[in-house]
Amino acid sequence: MQINSATFVVSNTDFRKCPDDNFPEFAFIGRSNVGKSSLINMLVSKKDLAKTSSKPGKTLLINHFLINEKFYIVDLPGYGFAKVSKTQRDKLRTIIENYVLLRPQLTNLFVLIDSRLEPQKIDLEFIEWLGENSVPFSIVFTKSDKQSKAKLSENIEKYKSVLLEAWENLPPIFITSSEKKTGKEEVLNYIEKILNN
Repeated sequence: MQINSATFVVSNTDFRKCPDDNFPEFAFIGRSNVGKSSLINMLVSKKDLAKTSSKPGKTLLINHFLINEKFYIVDLPGYGFAKVSKTQRDKLRTIIENYVLLRPQLTNLFVLIDSRLEPQKIDLEFIEWLGENSVPFSIVFTKSDKQSKAKLSENIEKYKSVLLEAWENLPPIFITSSEKKTGKEEVLNYIEKILNN
């Protein structure tokens, strides 16, 4: 898929205030510091469409970007919240849960996981919650260039085997690097395939 246009449309904290034009929405979520904004910018070939920050947990809003005038990429707040108060944490959880469960336009949720880490309880619990609520999702491993190919492969296999303890079938899995543009074509082709179905 060729990205010809990518425009920021709106930020807000309430799924009911999201755009009402019924375009399909492909949302991206992950723990703080997983490289979400960098991945979105890499996919659309724009350096600063999604705001990146050295401070984890910068995305505190639902951000809609209109792509090719026909679908949205949605940048969601992270879970596993960086240093924020309990009140703020609860607020973010509500924003995320309401969007994921109640937004009819949500077509697929890309769950981002740092490929350098062992399987994290918080990611596994979030994935399990998606399964319990029948939310369509895919897994995107980020930062694949930050370790050797052998280590990357080992980490991903470990993740798969942990997931297969609870899941009969694995969701689609993508391996990406924002710096090397790895996985860009695969993720965009997957979006295109869903749009064309």
